[in-house]
Amino acid sequence: MDITILGIESSCDDTSAAIIHNGVLLSNVIASQSVHEMYGGVVPELASRAHQQNIIPVVSEALRRAKIEKSQLSAVAFTRGPGLMGSLLVGTSFAKGFAQVLDIPLIDVNHLQAHILAHFIQEPDVERKMPNFPFICLLVSGGNSQIVLVKSYKEMEIIGQTIDDAAGEAFDKCAKVMGLPYPGGPFIDKLAKEGDAKAFMFHKPHIEAYNYSFSGLKTSFLYFLRDKIAENPNFIEEHKADLCASLQKTIVDILMDKLVKVVKNLNIKEVAVAGGVSANSGLRDRILAYGAKRGWNVYVPKPAFTTDNAAMVAITGYFKFQDKDFCGVELPPFSKVVI
Repeated sequence: MDITILGIESSCDDTSAAIIHNGVLLSNVIASQSVHEMYGGVVPELASRAHQQNIIPVVSEALRRAKIEKSQLSAVAFTRGPGLMGSLLVGTSFAKGFAQVLDIPLIDVNHLQAHILAHFIQEPDVERKMPNFPFICLLVSGGNSQIVLVKSYKEMEIIGQTIDDAAGEAFDKCAKVMGLPYPGGPFIDKLAKEGDAKAFMFHKPHIEAYNYSFSGLKTSFLYFLRDKIAENPNFIEEHKADLCASLQKTIVDILMDKLVKVVKNLNIKEVAVAGGVSANSGLRDRILAYGAKRGWNVYVPKPAFTTDNAAMVAITGYFKFQDKDFCGVELPPFSKVVI
């Protein structure tokens, strides 16, 4: 049976639509919002307005690139949450209306599960190694940091998560303190390649079980800079690369410490990483090195599938369609983190 899924993603500040046919990606269109750069972070009201402007052109372009007519769609999959409520409402409302007009099923998708299932996106003429179940996934983004035991496409268990801030937020907030543009993570990654990762030491929290915390790191970084700037007003500019390298190493150390414990204790050597922070070269290099040393089978996503995108929503919808796991139009979006 041919299955063609339209995926819609609008959880934060990227409006995206994708078409997947029988598990193979035909198109993945993303409209980003540069308006937030001047504010140093996403402004929810501006994000939802931009989604309203972008949603129809983005969906139209996804269909055009895939060479698919609306009548050929089997279902519409959309990000129901978690995310910014205003942004989610735009994507959810469009998906519901579109599915009703076409009289096809509607599929709600958990944003976090979609990040994990991005590892199963197939592309034409591209061979990609996919994780075997069960596997451990380190899910790290601007809003979430979790270790997830993935038992199947639809059965996932959070076994560790941040108790406060996420790793991506730590990157962005510390970058802002240094005067770097938003989003700061990619700029830190770029500068870190030029710096000494052992130049400075920052706070590493001791959190129980497999959980994370990054609020203390942000505070220690802020106080460290405050004291150094008091001695030398040009400290940041003179040491920016070393600061970025040391900060990145600290965050990666924190993430990897818990991941190593989970893999060892559960004795599962299928290990994946997902989410926006999985694009960070320091984290990718470290997890690949650890994997080679410890005999893990490591899976890192294609960079295009690390950030928020509709391809991951569409592939999740594809799996749910096969189980006839549909939803009604009465189902509201949610902003709280669940999986």
